Order: sequence, then C-alpha cells, then structure tokens
Amino acid sequence: MSTADWIVLFLTLLIIVIYGVYKSRGIKNIDGYLLGNRSLPWYHVGLSVMATQASAITFLSAPGLAYSSGMSFVQFYFGLPLAMIVLCITFIPIFHKLKVFTAYEFLEKRFDVRTRGLTAILFLIQRGISTGITIFAPALIISTILHIDLTWTTLAIGSFVVIYTTYGGTKAVSHTQLLQMSIIFASLLIAGILVIHLLPQDIGLSKALHIAGKSGKTNALDFTFDLNNNYTIWTGLIGGFFLQLSYFGTDQSQVGRYLTGASIKESRMGLIMNGLLKIPMQFAILLIGILVFAYYQFHQPPIFFNQVEVKNLKESKYAPEYQIFEQQHNELFKARESAVQQLNIALEQDDKKSIAHARTALSQLNAQMQQVKDRTVDLIKKNNPSAETNDNNYVFLSFVTTVFPKGLIGLLIAVIFLASMGSTASAINSLASTTTIDIYKRFINRKSSERQDLLWSRLFTLIWGIFTILVALYANRLGNLLEAVNILGSLFYGTILGIFIVAFYMRKIRGKAVFIAAILSEVIVIGIWLMDKIPFLWLNLIGCLAVMLIAYLLQLGVNKSALIDDKIQY
Repeated sequence: MSTADWIVLFLTLLIIVIYGVYKSRGIKNIDGYLLGNRSLPWYHVGLSVMATQASAITFLSAPGLAYSSGMSFVQFYFGLPLAMIVLCITFIPIFHKLKVFTAYEFLEKRFDVRTRGLTAILFLIQRGISTGITIFAPALIISTILHIDLTWTTLAIGSFVVIYTTYGGTKAVSHTQLLQMSIIFASLLIAGILVIHLLPQDIGLSKALHIAGKSGKTNALDFTFDLNNNYTIWTGLIGGFFLQLSYFGTDQSQVGRYLTGASIKESRMGLIMNGLLKIPMQFAILLIGILVFAYYQFHQPPIFFNQVEVKNLKESKYAPEYQIFEQQHNELFKARESAVQQLNIALEQDDKKSIAHARTALSQLNAQMQQVKDRTVDLIKKNNPSAETNDNNYVFLSFVTTVFPKGLIGLLIAVIFLASMGSTASAINSLASTTTIDIYKRFINRKSSERQDLLWSRLFTLIWGIFTILVALYANRLGNLLEAVNILGSLFYGTILGIFIVAFYMRKIRGKAVFIAAILSEVIVIGIWLMDKIPFLWLNLIGCLAVMLIAYLLQLGVNKSALIDDKIQY
C-alpha cells in the first residue's frame, strides 16, 4: 500500500479507538460493563446487531463466493426476517421482564441449573472457536499485503482487539459499532460505484450483469428442493430460519446487543431494522463480487488469486510446469475476451441466436480456464501439501490492492478491520459475560461483590481473547471462512434453539428430559454432519426437532412411570 493508504487506514482505526474509549469512560459496575446500563435507542441497537453479525469474513469471503459460485448465497438470509418477528414476539419480552444478563439465566428458572450450564457450555465452545476465525480474517489481509508471516499478524491483530475489548466492555463495543457501520455503508457504496467505473466505457451496470448472468453468476434464486445443494430458497427459509432464530435468540453475542435497549420497544425496533437491512446489505456485497467477475472478463485475472502460493510455486522445481499452465491461461483469456465482446455485440443487437452461440462459447472457455486452474492447484499441493488451495478469500483483496486508487485501498482495508473489530469485540464480550454470569457467579462465587464481578469480567475477557487468538492461528485450514463459520454454528445452534423452544412452548417438559435430549441431539447432529449426506443448514432444523421430540418422549415415559407408581401405591 502507498503512504496515503497507510495514513487513511491508521487514522480511521485511531478515530474508532479514541471514540470507543471516550464513550466507555466511567464504568463502575458489571451492568455498565456487560450491558451498557440498558440505555441504547433502537437505531443504535439495530446497527450494533448488524455490526456483530457482519464480520471481516463477510467482506472478504462473500465477494469471492459470488465471483466463483454466483449470488445463490444470498438465499442463506431469507429466513432472517421471519426469525426477527418470532424474536420480537417471544424472546425479547421474556428477557427484558426477567432483567437477565444472559439468555441462559432464563433456562435455570424454567428447567434447572444443569440445563443452564450445558447450554452455556455449548455456546462457549461454538462462539469461542468461531471468534478465532473472525480474528484470522483481517490477519490474512495484512499477511498478504505486507508479506509478513501469518502467525505474527494474527498475534498482533488479536492482541489489539483483546486490549480494546477488555478496557471498554459492551458500552465501548456498542458505541464504536454505530460509527463503524456508518463508515462501512459509505465505503461499500463507494466501492460499488468504483467497480462500475473501472469497467470498459461501453459496459455499464446493466451489460455487466447481463454478461455475468450469461456466465451463470446471477443465480440468486433456486426453487429446486435439492438436499445436496447448500443454497436454495428452501434451505434459506427453513434451515436459515432455524439458524438465524438460534443465533439471534440464544447466542449471547447477539442477545447481549439487544438487551442494551432502553425498553422492549427499542429492542424490537432494533431487530426489525436488522431484519429489513441485512438482506439488501448482503445482496450488495455479493453484487460487488459479481461486478468484479465482470471486470475480469475484460481484464486478465490471476490464474490463482493467492499470490503467496503462486510465488512459492514459481520458486520451486515445478516452475516449468506452472509456466505451461500460465501460458494456457493467457491464451484462453484472450479467446474468452473475444467471446465476451461477441456476446456484448449480440446483446446490443438483441440477436437471440448470436447470444446463445456466444454464451455457449463463453461457458466452454470458462470451463477450460477452470480446468487449468485446477491443474495449477494440484501443482500447488504437490509443492506444499499443507498449502491453502481455496482462493475465494483472496479474490476481493487481490482486486482492491491491484486496481483501486491510492487512499481508497486504505479505506477498504479499514472497513474490513472495522468489521472485524466490531464482531470480535462483541463476541469476546459475550464469552466473558456468559462465563462470569453463568459459570463464575453461579458455580464458583455466588456472593461476589460488584467490584469482584467487574474485575472477573475483565479477566475473563482477557482469557477468552487469548483463547480466540490461539484458534485463529489454526484457522487457515478451513477453506472459505464464511462457510466455515456457518457450518460451525449449524453444529450447535439447532440443539441450543431446541432447548429454548421447549422452554417457551412445551410447558410440561422438565429439566431432566430436556438435558438428556440436548446431549443425544448434539450427538445425532455431529454424526449426520460427519456422514456428509445433506447440506449443513438442515442441521439446524434437525438439531432443534431432535431436542423437542426426544424431550417429549422422555417426559412422556417419566409421566407414564409416575402414573404406574401411583396406581401401585393406590
């Protein structure tokens, strides 16, 4: 990056940190540290919820996912508005009425302490690991740009976020997220406009989308009921609904955000705001990836976007073979460029026959270029068996750093940092709050003072921060980071949601039944996932239904046993 980019990057981050420190001054008790004294307005709650979900992974992986696979990932969020409605009707009033710090406190009141502890532990495992992945994402950026060892960048960035979070607590997190999302929205708009501007003069937004569409990249909706497809209308509406309901309703990183609302109304309006804006926001991010794809139809893309691995290959004994693949890649691109121009002319003339012919030629050339890339990936594996061979996470990063003008590169990198800071800070804060409230204050020191609670909250924040950094050091083997986080969530969220659904709607079921059901359901979910037979989003539905069904059957057995005992005694 240029000097101007570094200045923009550091000034942006410095403003955020100073603002967060300023807003978090005067914290004196655990209520202020963990929930910001429950005083935030609805728009603040809404943006804080969005910032927590929109991590750096969103801005790194989503454009690359659209570049390689199209727009279908947007269907993942179709269940979100429905989940927000259920949360507003059921979860928010109960949490506010009980004045809880965490969602899991409610479970002890409804069931027993075992169920509360089990659910809290499931959350801590899932959120602790996934937070490590969100720390890794921006570390990947710095490592790639500056050619610094990934371990050192991970340690540096993780430490920065941990220190910031440990000092400020929820109050600092929420206030900085408000400013972060404002900068992020503005930067996304600028990035989208600039990508369109960088296209050839005779290729505007409409033609770019037409060209991407003819290459199969604008497939935003898929109505087929295919259990082998991760992203369809049905997986989004059904599996996505259960995942989002569990994430926003039972994950403390989100529950803690809307518990900061000044009232039930403020919390509800904040979640509705999130439900209305999240899908358009995700659509816009994916659309940028599609526009990047269109850009590379007229400008030669790298054969592999992870230039670190390409450099290693060029310096290896496999360099001659790579040069052959690179030459084939260059020749195929020239042929594809010609096919794209023919498609553009056919679109202008509305010549259906020529459009079909150009589309077929373009599809064949794209397939051939993919074959060359696949052979290059095989060569990378030969050279380094532990190399990262999924370059989706590098697509947008590579485009920004090689094409965008000076100054704007720094701003876009800052956006990814801001997203990471917001989501990571709130996640670590939620891990600390759950550990403090559901473990420390419940099982270790039930008579602790406010001063002790505040001290231990900060200490647990530091401990979880160190844990997530350790996880981040191993996150580079997980492929597409966005999918990795959602797969991890799907392994646990269904079970956790099932526990809460039983708590809210199945009043006759008691703690022992739901506790055993939760353990058995988690075993079932992990077993199905290991068999790799169905898309991961369905695991949320399976986990939830398994808890409900098993708990019902267990409680039915207990009731029948009690009835028999009563008859015998009689």
